Amino acid sequence: MNKVMSNKWIIALYVLPALLLIAVLIFIPLILTGYYGLMDWNGIATMEFIGLENYINAIQDAKFWESALHSFLLALFSTLSLLVYLAISLILASKIKGSDLLRKIYLIPMLLSSVAIAQLWIKVFNPSNGMLNSILMALGVDNPPAWLAEPSIVLYAIFIPILWQYAGFYILIYYAALKNIPEPLVEAARIDGATPLQIAYKIKLPLIMSVFKVTIVLAIVGSLKYFDLIYVMTGGGPNGASEVMASYMYKLAFSSNEFGYGSAIGFLLLIITLIVTVIVRKATATKEEIQY
Repeated sequence: MNKVMSNKWIIALYVLPALLLIAVLIFIPLILTGYYGLMDWNGIATMEFIGLENYINAIQDAKFWESALHSFLLALFSTLSLLVYLAISLILASKIKGSDLLRKIYLIPMLLSSVAIAQLWIKVFNPSNGMLNSILMALGVDNPPAWLAEPSIVLYAIFIPILWQYAGFYILIYYAALKNIPEPLVEAARIDGATPLQIAYKIKLPLIMSVFKVTIVLAIVGSLKYFDLIYVMTGGGPNGASEVMASYMYKLAFSSNEFGYGSAIGFLLLIITLIVTVIVRKATATKEEIQY
């Protein structure tokens, strides 16, 4: 077996199917997206090469940058929400009563489709008989807002179900990391008189910091390319107030039939995401982790 695995041609033969699959599903579509961005094309008729015109127009497009701002706001809120998820995980990992049941409850949103979640929260945000406004009116609020119809608050209203949707995912990651911390280490700190808060801050958090850094990257990248729930709940409205880069790209390509321009937006989204990912990785890496 060792003789077989030391043969480079055998190794290449084993790796080749995976490389072909990655090329077909990832790299070739990315290259085609960048190529289509150089064309004036409605997705059906003959393509016309126009060079970098679509990319230049995208850079000068105020709506694109407004949607980019919304995506970055979502990334910011997603990153801040990780602190809440981490706090919940610390509580669950401290062997409180009912922690197993709570952990399963937090995972329920992950089992639902984005469309189902969107429909659920549309009912919650309904201005006439939605649960949220019914509670506010019961508390004495005479004119509760129309959450998904007011441009000033619609974006933040949509952030709530998005963060709720992925809460179980991050809580599960943190919980698993906390459970891998050696119990004798925590017990020794207790014997030395450390409080639960000191144990969490001085022992547990440093030991799972590498996991926390990974989740920061996941949260930011996932937010920049987020699409489905926003599109189902508001379609980017009202008047673009909840538009994000992915939904703006979709509208251009498939609603306005500007496939070339939409492809350019999609390729710029890829570039922005890659740049942000590199910046975040560099910002969160220790000196030992940085490789040039």
